[in-house]
Amino acid sequence: MFERVMPGLVGETETTVDADKTARHLGSGDVAVFATPEMIRLMEQAAVQAVDPVLPDGCRTVGIHVDVHHLAATPLGMTVRARAELIQVEGRKLTFRVEARDDVEKVGEGLHRRVIVDVGRFRERAAVKGDGS
Repeated sequence: MFERVMPGLVGETETTVDADKTARHLGSGDVAVFATPEMIRLMEQAAVQAVDPVLPDGCRTVGIHVDVHHLAATPLGMTVRARAELIQVEGRKLTFRVEARDDVEKVGEGLHRRVIVDVGRFRERAAVKGDGS
């Protein structure tokens, strides 16, 4: 069913560091540099871009695990690019090698895991949980 999901798929995305993406703004620190939560979000977006386009209709991926190191600070105004490469497929579970670079150096690296879900069933389960049922 997921025959097009195979190791080697790559997704990339980028963002410019503005005030809304800093540790100070997000409350994850008191410095106006690219925040770790934003770096992780960018890495997740790259993983989504790598795989979701080749999934069957009604299926998407959701994140289930992140293990990354934030290696260097990125100041306001710089561009950060994230890359995710699918390195392992175990049924519906996917493992990506992720990396982020700014205009000067590598600023983050690690692993990210996602799982393929049926969007309809996923939403139904979330709705039931939200109803307290």
